[in-house]
Amino acid sequence: FELLFERFLNPERVSMPDFDVDFCMERRDEVIDYVARTYGRDRVSQIITYGSMAAKAVVRDVGRVLGHPYGFVDRIAKLIPFELGMTLEKALTDSEDLRKTYESDEEVKALIDLAMSLEGLTRNAGKHAGGVVIAPSDLTDFCPLYCEAGGDNLVTQYDKDDVEAVGLVKFDFLGLRTLTIIDWALETINAERAKSEETPIDISLIPLNDPKTYELLKSCQTTAVFQLESRGMKDLIKRLRPDCFEDIIALVALFRPGPLQSGMVDDYINVKHGKQKAEYPHPILEPILKPTNGVIVYQEQVMKIAQDMAGYTLGGADLLRRAMGKKKPEEMAKQREIFVSGSTALGIDERISGYIFDLMEKFAGYGFNKSHSAAYALVSYQTAWLKTHFPSAFMAAVLSSDMDKTDKVVVFIEECRQMRLEVRPPDINRSTFRFRAESDQSIQYGLGAIKGVGESAIREILDEREKNGAFSDLKDLCRRIDTRKANRRVLEAMIRGGALDSFHPNRAQHLAELTDALKAAEQHGLMAETGQFDLFGLSDIPEPPQAGSVAPVVESWTEDERLAQEKLTLGLYLTGHPITRHEAAITPFITDRLGPLAERHDRSGMPEMGYGRRQETRVVVAGLIVELRMKQNKNGKRMAFLTLDDRTGRIEVALFSEAYERLREYIVKDQLVVVEGALSWDDFAGQLRLSADNLMRIGEARARFAKRLQIRWTEAAPAWVNTLKDTLEPYRGGECPIFIERHLDSARAVVQLGEPWRVLPKEALLTRLSEQYGEESVRLRFD
Repeated sequence: FELLFERFLNPERVSMPDFDVDFCMERRDEVIDYVARTYGRDRVSQIITYGSMAAKAVVRDVGRVLGHPYGFVDRIAKLIPFELGMTLEKALTDSEDLRKTYESDEEVKALIDLAMSLEGLTRNAGKHAGGVVIAPSDLTDFCPLYCEAGGDNLVTQYDKDDVEAVGLVKFDFLGLRTLTIIDWALETINAERAKSEETPIDISLIPLNDPKTYELLKSCQTTAVFQLESRGMKDLIKRLRPDCFEDIIALVALFRPGPLQSGMVDDYINVKHGKQKAEYPHPILEPILKPTNGVIVYQEQVMKIAQDMAGYTLGGADLLRRAMGKKKPEEMAKQREIFVSGSTALGIDERISGYIFDLMEKFAGYGFNKSHSAAYALVSYQTAWLKTHFPSAFMAAVLSSDMDKTDKVVVFIEECRQMRLEVRPPDINRSTFRFRAESDQSIQYGLGAIKGVGESAIREILDEREKNGAFSDLKDLCRRIDTRKANRRVLEAMIRGGALDSFHPNRAQHLAELTDALKAAEQHGLMAETGQFDLFGLSDIPEPPQAGSVAPVVESWTEDERLAQEKLTLGLYLTGHPITRHEAAITPFITDRLGPLAERHDRSGMPEMGYGRRQETRVVVAGLIVELRMKQNKNGKRMAFLTLDDRTGRIEVALFSEAYERLREYIVKDQLVVVEGALSWDDFAGQLRLSADNLMRIGEARARFAKRLQIRWTEAAPAWVNTLKDTLEPYRGGECPIFIERHLDSARAVVQLGEPWRVLPKEALLTRLSEQYGEESVRLRFD
């Protein structure tokens, strides 16, 4: 791939290079230990870091010292936007809520003013995530050392910059989650292949030209694919449509602000797809720039041009590359003279060589290290290949690697659904600690992803299951495990998350039985310790007697309650969706479900309007707000971007400043809403986008769109009228008219009640009318 060792190290280089090596997260510590043993523990140490008081942290620290209640301080800290490099001064500008609180509350003002005077000061010493120093002799010859509290390992008192300044070489040994994912996925895949006596997969030997892998990339199904999963990267992939490994290397290098804003990316894509022709100012450039469609993308290309056109050594070319990056005028003038004279000596016209030098200088600032890009591109390709050919094993490994981060788990489970992979609920008799691929099309939820359940408790349960087989019921489970490790809190979390549904699906009943089950287990443990199961303690231990009273039969939770408990313990809705029970109610007035709507209104089906947008279509949709992003426009006004989910698909909803201010009470995560707005295809973002004019709760939408409430009257009893009057009275004052349909043997009549009897057609009213007159006699009409 035309990588140059001289880009890393050469005789003419003055400063030491960066040594960045990524390892599997699980075995990184082994590498550091190996280095210490090999080079001597008195010559190897990790590097100190100095933690400073950032915006949120300094507010919490000051609040604690001033003796404010935790809730008071936490409320203020949460008003500070979560952004890299955020300061209190910037937070007061960006966060309207924080600014209003600061201006209106004297205690808040005093706290923030004091915090601003301390912001940025060094707070504590820590340890660099991956930095390791290897010295030629004892470390104390070069720098003072520090032993962290409770730590066995030494760290330098100099930080990473000072370590390099005194001449020591810093190595970054980083734990890369993706390498762990690949390792876990291969472990699962090769265990299955071993059963059928197939050759194990060696990830280093997979072909780099697999057509199915490139189809996956071109379809932008790159969630969980290393380096290629962000929204912006997916947009770039959609435009570039990679079909070879060089394209993946280029993707990693080009997806940075400089290249994206300079026009380099457009040139690369247009040449690739035949929309423009690559230009080479001199034939020498063609073999160097052809792999990148005539565009200077990599630093190595700058070095190669200098070598081939002007006779530079690769060491000298590296110095040229560094000079171009620093853009020092006197150094650039010197290098231009060397380049032009070298080119002239090789018979190249001075005008052409000057033009090429200017071209190199322009793009050198955007150039990326190809060695870095190629290494990352290889890992990107490997993860894409695994996702293509072994989707369940790969996604199980991905889910396991981030199972303590609920937001990530939610995204990956949604990706599994898009991939037609079934994610089965946690099961006390089938699940392991991590997510596990059960078949090519299914993944078993990991017990380690249940909130409030620690690893030691899970290991206790799994070890007992491994030794003595599956658990038969709740009492058997409590009796066989150490309830000091897997205590009531752990078992309650497992019940709420559905892990005990294989005993029976009534989770409320499990919770009701838990107290007695734990008492019986405790009694069994005491009797086992003393051997007092019979008069002489000689017989084998039988089943313990039933302890306490039998738990009463408890009604199962409603679907809403079951889903709410799942959300509490799993962080997501796994076995259903809150919108399901409202489907019949919303179907009459929504345009369509999100999945079919997206298929019908793709880019090809929407006529052009110009400026990257297509004709808008008025729609009404419903769904759950699963993601929420706030932004400020150029005028400092706030706007919101919601991700709406209805189980069939997802769509981004934009609320611009006017709509945001009017509808902000509805913008709450995990709330069901109905959205009215304009649907259009945004070519720039490469996706459908809905600009909202109105947001409503489902009950409000029913009232908004209902044309009439129709009640069929079949009885002749006069009391019917008074009963109806009493039922309607609390709901008067709405816009929905009521029509009474009277049926007799020989005639039929329809009567509309007067204007004062227009109602709000709430769920409670419809339920009560259905109970009184029969469900088939009450209809809310939208036509």
